Amino acid sequence: MSRDGANELPRLAPLGYAVGLDGSVAWRAMRTPRLPPLNSLRVFHAVARHMNFRSAAEELSVSPQAVSQQIKILEEALGVALVERVGRGIRLTEQGILFSQFIQGAFDEILEGVTRVSKISPRDRVNVNVSPYFATRYLLDRLGSFQERESGVDLRMTTLLETPDFAMDEIDVSIQWGYGKWAKLDQVRLLDDPKIICCAPALSRTLRKPADLTKVKLLHPVFSKSLWPDALRHLGIDGALIHDSIQLHDAAMMRRATIAGAGVGLLSILDAAEDIRAGLVVAPFGLDALAGMPPDQVPGFYLLVPRSRRRLKSVATFCDWVTSEDWTGQPQRPGK
Repeated sequence: MSRDGANELPRLAPLGYAVGLDGSVAWRAMRTPRLPPLNSLRVFHAVARHMNFRSAAEELSVSPQAVSQQIKILEEALGVALVERVGRGIRLTEQGILFSQFIQGAFDEILEGVTRVSKISPRDRVNVNVSPYFATRYLLDRLGSFQERESGVDLRMTTLLETPDFAMDEIDVSIQWGYGKWAKLDQVRLLDDPKIICCAPALSRTLRKPADLTKVKLLHPVFSKSLWPDALRHLGIDGALIHDSIQLHDAAMMRRATIAGAGVGLLSILDAAEDIRAGLVVAPFGLDALAGMPPDQVPGFYLLVPRSRRRLKSVATFCDWVTSEDWTGQPQRPGK
């Protein structure tokens, strides 16, 4: 290399310095984002969950004015608007929605840490919430094989129909019925739950063709307003007006109401097969009337777990077992 440095490579600069075209090194100020006041983050966390200043204030035991002031402090610290007023209510801005997802994740992590260190147990506990139908029809018969393989894991199970608040309800894992629209949770579809149109034998005499469904009571699951409209559309009854219907809270109520002749129900395959064999119901349009519906219109059972929980060994062990099971087959008995 020449002494004048013409062929020398530019010198590497340490972090916070800039290299000039002539190879000189100069200090450059590096701006590092500062963490906003922690109290304002706590207030925003409450506002984002309640979407109401007064409700957030009640949770935090402060005044609505104090909540509003903390939101202003946070917005000034970030340099963006997070909340905007709409009539008498509020809504999050686009930046507010994005920020709320990070804040929710951060508080979930903190709460998980508090729970784990303040409730020390000699056993690895996993709190599981399961759809009542999935629990009775699928899970309970298989739990023995899990306990035999993982005897050190302490399972605590609840059967809430609604998706739990994982933080407030202290739930680690949930298995829920639905369509896979839980954006903030890791989810795996375990089992499809296609439906069969069923009714009591006496009611079937009025159902000569699918269009006759618009003239009778239809039994709707509370947790899916689209199930019957999608089914009717699949049968060629597009845009039909459903004048008479009954909404039922769970699969057991749907089954009982269908058997009792209260209306036409959409039963799961296992229930329909048993009740048809027993002569309690019939499938007026055949067992395959709803076969071939688009996959996104067929409900199923999903394993749901917050990302912060999956890092726990006992939770990961349970999730691995659940996702490795063949839920369409017969359960393996312990010891076999």
